[in-house]
Amino acid sequence: MTTLQIPVVTPVDGGGVLSLLWLVIALPLAGAAILLLGGRRTNAWGHLLGTATALGSFLIGLLTFLSLLGRDEGDRSIGQHLFTWIQVGHFDVGMDLLLDPLSALFVLLITGVGSLIHIYSIGYMEHDDRRRRFFGYLNLFIAAMLTLVLAADYLVLFLGWEGVGLASYLLIGFWQHKPTAAAAAKKAFVMNRVGDLGLSLAIMLIFVTFGTTSFAGVSAAAGGASEATLNAIGLLLLLGACGKSAQFPLQAWLLDAMEGPTPVSALIHAATMVTAGVYLITRSNFIYEGAALAQTTVVAIAVITLLWGAIIGCAKDDIKKVLAGSTMSQIGYMMLGAGLGPAGYAFAIFHLLTHGFFKANMFLGAGSVMHAMDDEVDMRHYGALQKAVPITFLTFAMGYLAIIGFPGFAGFWSKDKIIETAFDQNPWIGVAAIIGAGITAFYMTRLMLMTFFTESRWSDDVHPHESPKVMTVPLIVLAALSVLGGFLLLGNWIVDWLSPVVGVAEHHEPAIPALAMTAIVVIVVAAGVALAWFTIGRTQVPREAPQDVSPFTRAARADLYGDAINEGLVIRPVGNLVTGLMAIDHTIIDGAVEGQAAGMGGLAGALRKVQNGFVRSYALSILAGAILVALAMLVVNL
Repeated sequence: MTTLQIPVVTPVDGGGVLSLLWLVIALPLAGAAILLLGGRRTNAWGHLLGTATALGSFLIGLLTFLSLLGRDEGDRSIGQHLFTWIQVGHFDVGMDLLLDPLSALFVLLITGVGSLIHIYSIGYMEHDDRRRRFFGYLNLFIAAMLTLVLAADYLVLFLGWEGVGLASYLLIGFWQHKPTAAAAAKKAFVMNRVGDLGLSLAIMLIFVTFGTTSFAGVSAAAGGASEATLNAIGLLLLLGACGKSAQFPLQAWLLDAMEGPTPVSALIHAATMVTAGVYLITRSNFIYEGAALAQTTVVAIAVITLLWGAIIGCAKDDIKKVLAGSTMSQIGYMMLGAGLGPAGYAFAIFHLLTHGFFKANMFLGAGSVMHAMDDEVDMRHYGALQKAVPITFLTFAMGYLAIIGFPGFAGFWSKDKIIETAFDQNPWIGVAAIIGAGITAFYMTRLMLMTFFTESRWSDDVHPHESPKVMTVPLIVLAALSVLGGFLLLGNWIVDWLSPVVGVAEHHEPAIPALAMTAIVVIVVAAGVALAWFTIGRTQVPREAPQDVSPFTRAARADLYGDAINEGLVIRPVGNLVTGLMAIDHTIIDGAVEGQAAGMGGLAGALRKVQNGFVRSYALSILAGAILVALAMLVVNL
């Protein structure tokens, strides 16, 4: 039994910090406009402007969060009307913003982690000729994601949703001179369009069903809709979420997205794009509470994805692709929490926040390792880096301990709560989540051993060195958050904070006590760490990947044949269909049109022979015509 509340949105007053909410989006959007339209005149200071706008947005977001924190629980949904966007008959869509406990947390994550990524990028992209353009794209990404999470209406959310898709395309393919980067950007864009089709159809069905697309209006009317309709909307929303959050079956673009600069990977995987699907499902809780089939499907997709990503991470040698598989898996945990309803919504968001801290930490740490190793990404060419890059090693280690769920670190509190809730609702789902935790411990320990421990496997011309302070300071801040992020659970704060938005689950005693469940998870994690130590830490790591491997390893190296499945089930059949339609168009439709034209041309050619230009021919024709007329008159008179 659950209790969902319909939030009452309070219009923002004329003054105070809450009236500045629109600046949270406007600052990075203005930064993007200046940097992308200002041309080479902004090259010298463009990176500073881009970073300043992100920091300004974070400061305003923090002040609005503190203002919200000081309000009563029932008065924490603040709306701000900017202007009327669409007005057709009785259908109005305002460019309205909604700041509530859910969106406030996302604003802090997006602007806070986003600002640290901007600062890091000052050093990382220092020698890139197009650095100013890069920061313009980063600002555009931040502005689009903020529009998405601050929207008070599904249509405004869709505007930010598409903006995120555009910005990701530009950033993944930023080094478009590389064919692999251009192909990765196109792949991400096309696969996300499939998901976007689901979201757009969901919004259309929402409008047809409820006559409105605002969250408040849909939330108030959802109880009166049929379960079949809510299931249809929920499944379409899930399709959209699968595209943005790289969930099965639309997950294949995520690992290829590593072709972009490393700060892009951190931004996409930690603070923005892949979290959008989790936000959409959580925000639409009023739909899923009446849609059992759709909610169950969310859980099923999440379980498949969390295991899928974890298995892929076990066999990759590219450090960024290991982290990408990890992101896929960890987003699966968040989606699992969201699919568990009011009992799991808060923990899904909790894990989303802690993951934002430690995953940004590790992606930027991977970039620092690449900086030290002349942009080398193959972990088989690393080894023994803990002394060469001590700050990077220590900060990365904090993220590693957080993601595997080492007791006391951020991931321990957030991921374990999802596992406990899953096991309580369905033991088989809980077992799958525990297995995922064990696999996570294995592949992340493998990454740590191959990168920072074991013997050195560097080339003779590589001289590892620590990154400059502009890159290491963000790592230190994120490492601290990776350790301390679990404090959000103190006093059940995050559950109470989000309850006005996502509802409250009825309390009952779990089948297995929380302490016992924690012990089980810790033992499984320890087993994963031990397995990695015995298979990697105690052996000599070959510099080149062995080719004589098991079918399981080959499958994991090939992303579990995700591209091959897409090729066989979608790309090739659709290509054959298009080829067949083109053949029909060419032979039948074009044939009929061209045949008619050819026939008329032949007739014209035959008639043209009569017009030969000789007077005697024309006189003969006139004589023949006169004879025919005379004969016809004689026949008639007879």
